Amino acid sequence: MTTRRGLAIGCGGVLGFAWTAAALAAVERALDWDARTAEVLIGTSAGAEIVAALGSGRTPADLLAALDAAPGADPVLARHVAVDPGKLPPLPRLGLPGLGLIGAGVRRGSAYTALAGLLPLGGGDAGWLRDFGRALAAPDGWVRHPATWLIAADAATGERVAFGAASSLPAARPVAAQSAARAAEPDGRMPAVALGDAIAASWAIPGWFPPVRIADRDYVDGGAVSSVSADLLAPLELDEVVVIAPMTSAGGEPATGVDRVERLLRAQMTRGLDREIAQLRAAGTRVIRVEPSAVDLAVMGPNFMDIARRAATLEIARRTAPTRVAAAVRVAHEGVTL
Repeated sequence: MTTRRGLAIGCGGVLGFAWTAAALAAVERALDWDARTAEVLIGTSAGAEIVAALGSGRTPADLLAALDAAPGADPVLARHVAVDPGKLPPLPRLGLPGLGLIGAGVRRGSAYTALAGLLPLGGGDAGWLRDFGRALAAPDGWVRHPATWLIAADAATGERVAFGAASSLPAARPVAAQSAARAAEPDGRMPAVALGDAIAASWAIPGWFPPVRIADRDYVDGGAVSSVSADLLAPLELDEVVVIAPMTSAGGEPATGVDRVERLLRAQMTRGLDREIAQLRAAGTRVIRVEPSAVDLAVMGPNFMDIARRAATLEIARRTAPTRVAAAVRVAHEGVTL
């Protein structure tokens, strides 16, 4: 019987992008599976970049070749990963554009979501993300994969939005993903969105990048509300979902010094993902949950935007991912508790 499998990739900045590329390659090997054949590809922030690439036909091997600056690497990917968005956010601007996240954080019991609502208007330039989307997009303005969902959050309400979802979702508002020139769908869904704008919206880290305006609404990084949004797949009743989550750690990971600040954020995101995975399992869906090890985190450091650590992150992920993935598959398929 063919396994109906989904793929959900979480936020993680430039280091999470690199770690995920190695982890995803290990998942493909362990499952003898082409990730591009997933029934649904769902991505948030850095995960949105990766699922957009997969949806356009690129492979994890292509991502790794670009990150390695290998001869003959895909030029679209190579240009994209050559951009350094900066280790620290640019000077902010006046304004508090994400106040709606405060209420969303209170409702979800998420301190980091509520605090994100208090961050000022980011001064970063998301042009590199829009360029990436334009280069990946098919002639209709989206990617070829029929179910590639990019997750952002409405800055005014904190409501998650699945750009690319073509049908109603109980936990998120869908946004059509045909050509940006097309009008709103007759059932009242929002107008279509260009792929580059959807990636930029999913990546609009509060306080770092400004919100992205799409059809008179402002959107911020979906990771401000949920690191993965894996629960959006629960209504589909898939057989299995592969979750790759650079910003969570089931059971927690110890830290010292400044790394403790990162662990506070990671612990909050982990609790959110725990709840989402419980929803998937309650729907009868197996979950293969892949997260960084303590060794990975020690190499990555506390700043997920520090591109100077990317090569070392890739090196350690290639070493640790096969074991981590094998363990995650055993837990999902055999019920083994580690």
